[in-house]
Amino acid sequence: MNPFDQQVVLITGAASGFGKLLAEALAQQGAKLALGDRNLTGLEALAQQLRDQYSAEVVAQALDVTVEEDCKALVNAAVENFGRLDIAVNNAGISSAMKPLIETTEADMDINFAVNTKGVLFGMKYQIRQMLTQQGGIILNVSSMAGLGGAPKIAPYCAAKHAVVGLTKTAAIEYGSKNIRCNAICPYFSPTPLIANSPIEERQEVFASASPLKRLGEPQEIVHAMLTMIDPANSYLNGQAIAVDGGVSAF
Repeated sequence: MNPFDQQVVLITGAASGFGKLLAEALAQQGAKLALGDRNLTGLEALAQQLRDQYSAEVVAQALDVTVEEDCKALVNAAVENFGRLDIAVNNAGISSAMKPLIETTEADMDINFAVNTKGVLFGMKYQIRQMLTQQGGIILNVSSMAGLGGAPKIAPYCAAKHAVVGLTKTAAIEYGSKNIRCNAICPYFSPTPLIANSPIEERQEVFASASPLKRLGEPQEIVHAMLTMIDPANSYLNGQAIAVDGGVSAF
């Protein structure tokens, strides 16, 4: 049986990277999708692709996760179009310029926490409210290996992604008894548009050599792990921050 057939899934940051690949995989498996992204042109192109290729039911709308009302509106769109919200994936995020901690500015901290942390909080706030009315649901937050340990030269990003893990664990404790499960995935560096044209992209070989597998994870490999974590049959997984890192965290 297909675990995602007719499941209503919300994805933030869906126009590219992990979000786009996840939307494609879920559409292929019969999910109904509520997609949000700041890049409305790219998002609408994806939505039409999914309708044409998989006959998917898709609602797509502009989303700035730093704006609480936008996060609320995307949940409302899912419910208005499909009647419920079964799964939410808070994937939208930004990378951080590489610089020493002592050169970090208030602006660096503000933008990282606005997008990478508050965006997750605002999403969960309204996703959980809806799931409480349904007596259940699944939430997956995209953190990072930088949310589990130190991350030299990207202190603001590291701090914001640690906060995502904290929010995830808190939600899991508060709402697990209501049949709402919340987990975080923590990928190692993966060649997505998030790191394109950044200093991280130029150092991919260095990061690859740090992994026991001696390579970076392909985006599709991360998405396979995401699908496992949001599978409704994976019903005892709650409050976990799972590293998908090729073994980096085993050191």
